[in-house]
Amino acid sequence: MKVLVPVKRVIDYNVKVRVKSDQTGVDLANVKMSMNPFDEIAVEEAVRLKEAGIASEIVAVSIGPEKAQDQLRQALAMGADRAILIKTDETVEPLAVAKLLKAVAEEEKPQLVICGKQAIDDDCNQTGQMLAALLGWAQGTFASKVEKDGDKLNVTREIDGGLQTVSLALPAVVTTDLRLNEPRYASLPNIMKAKKKPLDVKEPSTFGVDIAPRLKVLKVTEPPKRQGGAKVASVAELVGKLKEAGVI
Repeated sequence: MKVLVPVKRVIDYNVKVRVKSDQTGVDLANVKMSMNPFDEIAVEEAVRLKEAGIASEIVAVSIGPEKAQDQLRQALAMGADRAILIKTDETVEPLAVAKLLKAVAEEEKPQLVICGKQAIDDDCNQTGQMLAALLGWAQGTFASKVEKDGDKLNVTREIDGGLQTVSLALPAVVTTDLRLNEPRYASLPNIMKAKKKPLDVKEPSTFGVDIAPRLKVLKVTEPPKRQGGAKVASVAELVGKLKEAGVI
């Protein structure tokens, strides 16, 4: 089966994010960018399915600036077969992303879409669910285990009460959680091979999707700095302070 894996270019998780002085957004100047960690897990899972003989082709797709080709090349080096970049310098909201992915899915006709459960820049956790709804496909979110069972896909989900296993009829959309797998590092030979793998560049207008934002960002601020702690001499003093704070 063919597997479609969306990947997103985000600020590297090791970088300390800084807010612009005018509070209009996050400063991206000279900042290291990487593939969204949850999307790395999605690529790894797709590659493992291919290594197990379940998947026949892996197509990575990204929506973003031209530099997002770097993240697509990383996906290709990890084991994807080809890539598609829908190039735009605009900020694309989850609904528009889902509509573009729907158009790509209708064109590519995959049996499975594996994507990260959320992006670490906006933390929306919406795209996978919206895509499944637009396509009318089954969905398994927050996956910690994925197994093929005949013509079904068994997905173990992480929920508040523990674990839940659902059986999905294909085609389906799966969103990945942290404990699904440990993404591999791309070897140098595979990085070199990735440069020769096909990468198509398209425009949002090609798919007839309006990516105009529906939301307006009013202000971006940094979280308040943590206050320093204090030592107490006794349990009685600790209880007194907790009562003063209204905790007990």
